[in-house]
Amino acid sequence: MKRSEINLILENAKAFIAERQFSLPPWAYWNLTNWRKNKDDAEEIIENMLGWDITDFGSGAFYKRGLLLFTIRNGNFNVDKKPYAEKIMIVEENQETPIHFHWAKMEDIINRGGGNLVIELYNSSSENKLDTITPVNFKTDGIKRTVNAGGKVVLTPGESICLEQGLYHRFYGEPGKGKVLVGEVSMVNDDTSDNCFYDSIGRFPVIEEDEEPLHLLVSDYKKFI
Repeated sequence: MKRSEINLILENAKAFIAERQFSLPPWAYWNLTNWRKNKDDAEEIIENMLGWDITDFGSGAFYKRGLLLFTIRNGNFNVDKKPYAEKIMIVEENQETPIHFHWAKMEDIINRGGGNLVIELYNSSSENKLDTITPVNFKTDGIKRTVNAGGKVVLTPGESICLEQGLYHRFYGEPGKGKVLVGEVSMVNDDTSDNCFYDSIGRFPVIEEDEEPLHLLVSDYKKFI
């Protein structure tokens, strides 16, 4: 991805987040000078990979297959006692996050406003394949539900779903309903080792530096600070 494309995505994201009346911490808007000045005090942010995260999953087509995330808080079992994490995400209409599950993390995915979020579900087999036969049992806002393998769950604003470990899921914004502000509340998040994508993909983008970063991504910290 080009840095200019990432900067534009960030500008649009900030506008949508403000429109939905959701507030990010002040350091979300730091520039490179701010980061270098405050790097020692911001050690938890850097080490636990808090902040902006933009990926096209190696597709080269962000608005077709991609995701914008901001990790607000996250623990690190190696250095602290915090056992939880929280993210805010923006999902565009028909913008796919590819099918995957998490080895260790249980998470609640929450529609915080905007359009509708569509989630497709499969159980995983003992060999980490898609189980296309058995029904999927899950809960939305504490209510037991079941869908057939590959079934779609539509979350309207305010609704949430609990995704347990090993449950394959794929999600996107429902066409014609607008982009979605999506929350995630979970156990500690580790995007370097806890994601099992069904297809081989790239999680963090290779960036072409055609202009200065507007804000650093979590994958930029080691490069720029």
